[in-house]
Amino acid sequence: MAKVSDIFARKPARNGTPEPGSILSALSVPLFVVDDQDQLSFVNQAAEQFFASSTTTLLGRPLSEILPEDSPAFGLIHQVRDGGYSVSEYGVTLSGPKIGSHFVSIDAATVADRPGSVVVSIHERSIARKIDHQLVHRNAARSVTAMAAMLAHEVKNPLSGIRGAAQLLEQNADPEDHQLTRLICEEADRIVALVDRMEMFSDKQPLAREPVNIHVVLERVRRLAENGFARHVKFIESYDPSLPPVYGNRDLLIQAILNLVKNAAEAVPKEGGEITLSTRYQQGVRLAIPGSGSRVDLPLQVMIQDNGPGIPEDIQPHLFDPFVSTKAGGSGLGLALVAKIIDDHGGVIEFESQPRRTLFRLMLPMVPRETGLEEELTVDGDQV
Repeated sequence: MAKVSDIFARKPARNGTPEPGSILSALSVPLFVVDDQDQLSFVNQAAEQFFASSTTTLLGRPLSEILPEDSPAFGLIHQVRDGGYSVSEYGVTLSGPKIGSHFVSIDAATVADRPGSVVVSIHERSIARKIDHQLVHRNAARSVTAMAAMLAHEVKNPLSGIRGAAQLLEQNADPEDHQLTRLICEEADRIVALVDRMEMFSDKQPLAREPVNIHVVLERVRRLAENGFARHVKFIESYDPSLPPVYGNRDLLIQAILNLVKNAAEAVPKEGGEITLSTRYQQGVRLAIPGSGSRVDLPLQVMIQDNGPGIPEDIQPHLFDPFVSTKAGGSGLGLALVAKIIDDHGGVIEFESQPRRTLFRLMLPMVPRETGLEEELTVDGDQV
């Protein structure tokens, strides 16, 4: 049987099409193929640099001589080989005496015409775009959590005293000064209301989870929007009807998606504004939780897309930080709250933005098999 490296080394076609090996070698992403014995049968130039060895040294060499046998790469390769489908895993640490330690994402897939062979690509830049974003979102949520606890303790109590003092002053103040005392009370109430919103972030109770039909959630959000802030918007729905239930909290998912839809409705043009709600199942997307050995499967994707002008580039790196907003008078807490809700679900939120196409993608967990609830849908109270 020919090696995969032989396949990639075929001569170019007569019409001038370049050989596959030269294309793969030109990629900046490390890519390699292991055969059914976990021996390297192809490496591109980026993989040579990643493994700090030449192609001649690497070909035919067991991957276990480069990476420790307990490396998550082997589990991923065996999963792909046994399941016959592609898998993407985010937040993986690859380390070895020669390569050092790398925090990466890995994509792995079978080679169709070579049973047992698996092609693996390593994405350090991808992790910066995806998981580093998610970790930033988590840090943003945690910073808001700490701020909420501080505000509740250090601000609300003094505000109560300030408001009470203003009410006492009003009793003896001249009528023309009542406007000032009322202003003090109103501003104190406004700040307390803001702190109350912040306190939502400080709730550290574990989520009350159950199987949730995400399409029922999206239908509820759409109807709320169409009868309120999004009357001028055309909604387009593209759902995967076979999608299994999300393992989550129905009310919090409604709140998170409603925030995203509200932002989209405010961004689209008054004439011709469109919001697309879609779902799909993507087998094999997993997130390794930093600091633990556990990995969460995130195959359920919910997308909210609008045709607005896009998010300014200078705002994008800080979009989920608290008090960052593109709207005049906006508090900048909406997306920070969305980040916290998705984080609490163990999910990932990503976004892509360009003029006339801004997409937010939620990757959420399905009901774990060990719960015995994977076939159960919560429908009580979900009538929309």
